[in-house]
Amino acid sequence: MISLPYGTTVYRLRARSVYDPVSDSMVEGDWGTPDSIAIPEAFIAQSSTASVPGATRTQVLESKSLFCAPDADVQMGDRIQDGEGGPIYPVDGVPAADVNPFTGWQPVREVPLQRAVG
Repeated sequence: MISLPYGTTVYRLRARSVYDPVSDSMVEGDWGTPDSIAIPEAFIAQSSTASVPGATRTQVLESKSLFCAPDADVQMGDRIQDGEGGPIYPVDGVPAADVNPFTGWQPVREVPLQRAVG
């Protein structure tokens, strides 16, 4: 297991399951009170930003990467909060935990994040 001793704690937010009477099953979708777990020794790094001007406003697309332990419970559709009360970034892609086929070693997991501001 890799350690990021100077990392910070981020929070994985996941929509709660709710009952859907149409399909008679539980489906994800309640963001009012999401499930939250702490992911210690992680960090969020800047990847890129892009300014998208419009007729009445300018929007900035911010791409970042979450670096965390390879066994962290992060899935597509989750959101990552940078510390308590910090900005929230939707997971933008399918997080994968690669394994070296020769040694079984796993590096830190990189999870792509993106949000629009403005």
